[in-house]
Amino acid sequence: MNNKFDELTKSMAQSVTRRGALKKFGVGLAGMALACFGLANKARATTYQGYCVIVATNFEGTDFIFNGTCQSLDPCHLTGSADCPAYGTPVTFRNKADLRKTLKGACLSNYKSDKPCSFTV
Repeated sequence: MNNKFDELTKSMAQSVTRRGALKKFGVGLAGMALACFGLANKARATTYQGYCVIVATNFEGTDFIFNGTCQSLDPCHLTGSADCPAYGTPVTFRNKADLRKTLKGACLSNYKSDKPCSFTV
């Protein structure tokens, strides 16, 4: 055991030339630069565009409310959005033609096509 310790202390006590020390320092510095810049994680938040989701409040499907979420269509992703009215806000349609024109369905949700929204994940 003492022999290994003695060998370690001898190797640490050996003189190192300036050139050798600068070379090791340069290699270490280059390694840190690669770690910081070349191998950096490229993860970024993604912003999705979609439409505010609405739900029917009766079995006939004639009365709707907003549920406060935004539905992106490609890919299907649903989450809360400040762009959408709060849960329980009534949805108004000017007439039945407007209802047929703006009420759309996708990704297992109904949404109002004239009420765009966005969210970031």
